[in-house]
Amino acid sequence: MNAFSPLPPALLKRKAVVYVRQSSQSQVMQNLESQRRQYDLVDAARQHGFRRVEVIDDDLGLSASGAVARPGFERLVAWLCAGDVGAVLCFDASRLARNGRDWHHLLELCGLVDARVIDQDGVYNPCSPNDRLLLGMKGTISEFELGIIRARMLDAARAKARRGELRISVPIGYIWYRDAGLGFDPDLRVQEAVRLIFSRFRELRSGRQVLLSLTEDKLCFPRPTDGRSTTTFDWTPIRYRNVISVLKNPFYVGVYLNAKARSAPRSSMVAPARPMAMANRRRSGKFFSKITTARISNGTNMNATRRCSRPTPIGKRRCKIGPRWRALLSGLAVVAGACASPIPAKRHVRFTAVNAPI
Repeated sequence: MNAFSPLPPALLKRKAVVYVRQSSQSQVMQNLESQRRQYDLVDAARQHGFRRVEVIDDDLGLSASGAVARPGFERLVAWLCAGDVGAVLCFDASRLARNGRDWHHLLELCGLVDARVIDQDGVYNPCSPNDRLLLGMKGTISEFELGIIRARMLDAARAKARRGELRISVPIGYIWYRDAGLGFDPDLRVQEAVRLIFSRFRELRSGRQVLLSLTEDKLCFPRPTDGRSTTTFDWTPIRYRNVISVLKNPFYVGVYLNAKARSAPRSSMVAPARPMAMANRRRSGKFFSKITTARISNGTNMNATRRCSRPTPIGKRRCKIGPRWRALLSGLAVVAGACASPIPAKRHVRFTAVNAPI
């Protein structure tokens, strides 16, 4: 590595590629100084003697962990395979890759075409054993940093969840207040629509019968206007999925938890045309807390969840109950809120949690 030695004339006849990347859209919008410093590498390439300088910024807002496809990185690899690149400029190793496979593949291609890797510390020749060793260490450190960052963020979220302060998305009928925290939606019509589903379920003991009864009464159910936030609603005729989503949601009995879906397996990214069954998408419980939510359903929801999650006899069609959830306090007694009767912990139950204190 020597930042001051001139590059061979044969390399200067090729083009230099400046690779610009930031990991998320929020970084693209907020971390503008990092963006400027990466674009400033164009001047550094010209100082090294390159006349043709290309900028690849297609991957702004995309992670380099290998979990998503990066069209900009693929274009860089294609140019290297064609022998058109004399040097690859990046702010540091983490901009190019956060996983060893992509990083070492890039170094191998640079070594084959005798291209250089340039960052803010110097110029590296992947054909040189010393430079290759140093580049390998930079890539390993970059990959290790990603694991450390994830672990710190997850630990912080868990600590916040244990205090009941992690603001996860809430179902219809609840709302987060700036100062008071979690509470009921001030719209009484929304509260009554949810309570009516549970009152009818106590009478009819069937989600399908609840739907038929409410449809006969021409009840409308709130639907978020933008499809996501629960601030404004459009009132539409109630559907079966509205009834089931309320009866199966443990939030209405005071359960405060959040489960984060694991990323898709690598094979599904390599061959995106192959459909991935939703049953293969596992969920792992990440954030669990003491129960702090107020209850709307008076304990009925947990019984509805157990009933909907019962296994069917062998040979019959098994109902779709969704992925399993892990409990932080596994082995402790789970009780219903209304009668305080114990609920046996079974492996097939979708939600395993503790009821809210009354």
